[in-house]
Amino acid sequence: MLNISHNQVNKKVTLERFKAFKKVYKPSQFKIFNRFLASFAIAGLIILFLPWTQNVSGNGFVTTITPDQRPQTIQSPIPGRIEKWYKKEGDFVKKGDTILFISEIKNEYQDPQLINRTNTQREAKSRSVVSYQEKIKALKNQVSALKSERKLKLSQAKNKLKQSRLKVKSDSIEFQAAKTNINIAERQYERTITLQNEGLKATKDVEEKRLKLQETQAKLISKENKLLTSKNAVINAEIEISRISASYQDKISKSLSDRFTAESNQFEAEVQVSKLENKSTNYKIRNAMYYITAPQDGFINKTIRGGLGETFKAGEKLVAIMPSNYDLAVETFVSPMDLPLIHLEETVRIRFDGWPAIFFSGWPNASYGTYGGKVVAIETSISDNGKFRILVAPDKEGVSWPKNMRVGSGANTIALLEDVPIWYELWRQLNGFPPNYYTPKNKDSKTSKK
Repeated sequence: MLNISHNQVNKKVTLERFKAFKKVYKPSQFKIFNRFLASFAIAGLIILFLPWTQNVSGNGFVTTITPDQRPQTIQSPIPGRIEKWYKKEGDFVKKGDTILFISEIKNEYQDPQLINRTNTQREAKSRSVVSYQEKIKALKNQVSALKSERKLKLSQAKNKLKQSRLKVKSDSIEFQAAKTNINIAERQYERTITLQNEGLKATKDVEEKRLKLQETQAKLISKENKLLTSKNAVINAEIEISRISASYQDKISKSLSDRFTAESNQFEAEVQVSKLENKSTNYKIRNAMYYITAPQDGFINKTIRGGLGETFKAGEKLVAIMPSNYDLAVETFVSPMDLPLIHLEETVRIRFDGWPAIFFSGWPNASYGTYGGKVVAIETSISDNGKFRILVAPDKEGVSWPKNMRVGSGANTIALLEDVPIWYELWRQLNGFPPNYYTPKNKDSKTSKK
């Protein structure tokens, strides 16, 4: 059967007389099949030279252009307990509408009169500041009065010192006069004794001169004592000036110390007032946080924390909201090898999940159901998935994107590049080469203009 043996049966036995052979062996069919193969080969050869558009494809999802238009969650900046819901899932809310009300769970904030009591403390501290200000004014006046009094006392003491010095001068003159008198009295006494010895004066005259001499000596001692007393008065006057200066300097220093202490207490009281004002403002802001409101117009997608009386921590997610007004975009990812082929403002074709489309990657003109877009942002750092993120916005000159498109839907993007023969594309794919380096025409024109 396999023509292994040299004894070939088909040459010795005629097979045409058998019905089975007649049903199987039909030479005309072999000719048609051969013609089909030849036609297919010729067609395949022609197809290899047809143009093929190179492209860079990527997978992503629908998002928004600006971050504030994307789905977001609402958190509470303070811990609390859910008390009442004002909205349910699917409801439309406007900016500022109350979604739910929470209550306080921390003991230090549960006092209903907390703000009033804080304001009372602040007012008391404010009055304390005023009291310190008045005390400072009084101490300033006291210092001024002490300085004026010291000036008068010193002037009085200086006058007394001047008087004492004049008195010393006067007593010194009197003392010198007394010395002169005693010298005269001594000479007179000696002259009288001499005359008495010569018999010219009587004993009575000698006694009178001796008495006068003694009186003069007594006056001299008195004048000397008076002079010393005057000098002592000068010293006392100088001491009094020093005492007055020291005494009033001590009083002024004490008043200044009291003043500085009052100023320090005033500053501390002002700090306390500022802290209490800060606390009062924080309490008011915290009370306003009990009402969780919508940050913008949108729809309540999901209530993450439900029920009543459920407690939560600060920063936990409570509600998910989707803005009602948003500009759609597609977030797609391309491999690092294809990144140099992507440029800003380059046209991209998009196929959305859920919308029927017939797409031929190499023949975009024969595709149906795709939408146009333009690259508006290219990520400069690689993402966690090992690819680069590309943001594509709708092409205003093309067909509008579907109105019922939702953020998060899947999307496939195809960036069209150069036209090459199919055989070249097959050869590139088999060898794993990247597409031809591509520069958009508008970029070339801008470069030439520059």
